[in-house]
Amino acid sequence: MFAKNIKQIDLWTSGEGGYDTYRIPALAVTKQGTILAFSEGRKQNRSDTGDIAMLVKRSNDNGTTWSEQAIVWDDLGHTCGNPSPVVDTTTGVIWLLMTWNRGDDHERDIVKGTSIDTRRVFVTSSTDDGMTWTEPQDITDDVKLANWTWYATGPGHGIQIEQGDYAGRLVIPCDHIEAETHKYYSHVIYSDDHGQSWRLGGRSPQDQVNECEVVELTDGKLMLNMRSYAEDKRARQVTISNDGGMTWTQQHIDQQLIEPICQASICRYGWNDKIILFANPASDEKRVNMTLRASLDDGQTWSEQVTLFERHSAYSDIAVCADNRIACLYECGEDNPYEYLRFALIDIKKDE
Repeated sequence: MFAKNIKQIDLWTSGEGGYDTYRIPALAVTKQGTILAFSEGRKQNRSDTGDIAMLVKRSNDNGTTWSEQAIVWDDLGHTCGNPSPVVDTTTGVIWLLMTWNRGDDHERDIVKGTSIDTRRVFVTSSTDDGMTWTEPQDITDDVKLANWTWYATGPGHGIQIEQGDYAGRLVIPCDHIEAETHKYYSHVIYSDDHGQSWRLGGRSPQDQVNECEVVELTDGKLMLNMRSYAEDKRARQVTISNDGGMTWTQQHIDQQLIEPICQASICRYGWNDKIILFANPASDEKRVNMTLRASLDDGQTWSEQVTLFERHSAYSDIAVCADNRIACLYECGEDNPYEYLRFALIDIKKDE
């Protein structure tokens, strides 16, 4: 399925452009066909904590050339991260969900409830194809329960449901930790009014899952693909929703999608077939071997694959470009997984 002529460029190189490290990739393709690439710019070090800004680059020619990086949100001294963009194809508005915490609050303290503040959820939007962005709005009270401590949007893109009873709904994958039990779950938030308000959807039936992405299946169901901490198998977990993300069932390990406990990305490729794309570091031991897979049967089996980078690699996000090529933005490096954010363009092989 995948053609051999894969083109790759490094969109961000750690240590350049005023930031120590670039991490946490996310992609969106606008209604006009512009590719938006998002990342966290970590100013002082590689840590998840500290002074972190949300950045974006744009491509108007299907990933061939790129703009200089622009700042979407920089709350000086604090952490602005976990990009999860979604495009409303009805209005053309690009919505970007993010999380925020104080730069001097650490994850362990937020989880224990001993931090100064907590993890908050924000949303911004663009009506000019990603050129400018609105002032981020705090929606924490609408999408986070009082007994949740840690919280993350995505990371990676959300979706707009295209078919069935819930067509038009915007869905953002998220995760959280409960204060009393310290159990961690995946969940979704959604908007039925084109991003004007956001509400809490359903969570995974079982715990020990967190960072996730969502994909719409051809039968109208949604599938949530989740980072797993199950001790018996290093592989992704999935769960299914029949009601637009309000409830989730059938949670299980997909043993085909091995993983060393990491984030991954999933994306539908068109509606004329049952092709779903998936990318992650395909190893059950360590973060190496960034691999793009394809399922030809709506995620039941994964029969096609191509290796994008054999050495160190970690987080990723996938999108389908306006010219039908596949885009994958992923973390990689020769000495560690966080040296580059590399952008790959993959052609689909035509039937002969």
